[in-house]
Amino acid sequence: MPVTLDGQLVVAISSRALFDFEEENRVFETGDDRAYMKLQLDRLEQPAQPGVAFSLVKKLLAFNDPQAQRVEVVILSRNDPVSGMRVFRSAQHYGLPIQRGSFTRGQPPWRYLRPLRANLFLSTHLADVRAALGAGVPAAQVYPQSVHASDAHPHEVRIAFDGDAVLFSDEAERVYQAQGLNAFQQHEQAKAGQPLQGGPFKPLLEALHRLQTEGTSAMHIRTALVTARSAPAHERAIRTLMEWDIQVDEAMFLGGLPKGEFLREFEPDFFFDDQTGHIESAALHVPAGHVASGVSNA
Repeated sequence: MPVTLDGQLVVAISSRALFDFEEENRVFETGDDRAYMKLQLDRLEQPAQPGVAFSLVKKLLAFNDPQAQRVEVVILSRNDPVSGMRVFRSAQHYGLPIQRGSFTRGQPPWRYLRPLRANLFLSTHLADVRAALGAGVPAAQVYPQSVHASDAHPHEVRIAFDGDAVLFSDEAERVYQAQGLNAFQQHEQAKAGQPLQGGPFKPLLEALHRLQTEGTSAMHIRTALVTARSAPAHERAIRTLMEWDIQVDEAMFLGGLPKGEFLREFEPDFFFDDQTGHIESAALHVPAGHVASGVSNA
């Protein structure tokens, strides 16, 4: 039987999203990749510190057990193969069963998402994130300065999503930006019974729903919709999720209030939003990633 990842939730992640390579990256950014390679080789026996997406990856991998391989994590990195040795060594040090990776020495690695059939791509490189989203893969630019996840929920993967242009299409957001809040509220109230089209992260939410349904009693998933919507525009969002036959555990309709402090209380392992202002606010409290899609990122 050929090896296949069919049926698994496949997460592709860059080395800087998984581990804290910020000091090393400053050398890489000088353009002297040989100096960078030497630094990584000199530190081969020194495990890298966990990065922003470390908690998310560790918890997702805990869905695997001897009976079933439900989650696959693959490194997709602009690092060179020599530096890749330290990435794998670091993963081994923390007990992360990561076996696959592609290291492209500065070239865009996103093109390998298609043969992987990835459900999620996390990278610090905005151009790669945009390209992945263009190819139909849920992707977000990880903010390396984000606060790391709380360790208060060791048996629960907590993920928070913005609504418009993330879980949902940017249809309503376009109305808001072109015509203002009142027009947006009227538009959404008039179309409350008409489900929104799916956004770039709908496939990930569906995959998480399947993982929760088919998964293990040792690890659970808790999701939250955290949106600037408020009543009466809340109804269309809820009805859209009902139409998809997907439930979220919490829904926060904040009516424009800053999201950061609410996210701090929810304590997600990761938060996804399409607006950089919301991400910058959230990153002060939780791990966060920018979904560079929709009209706000045109």
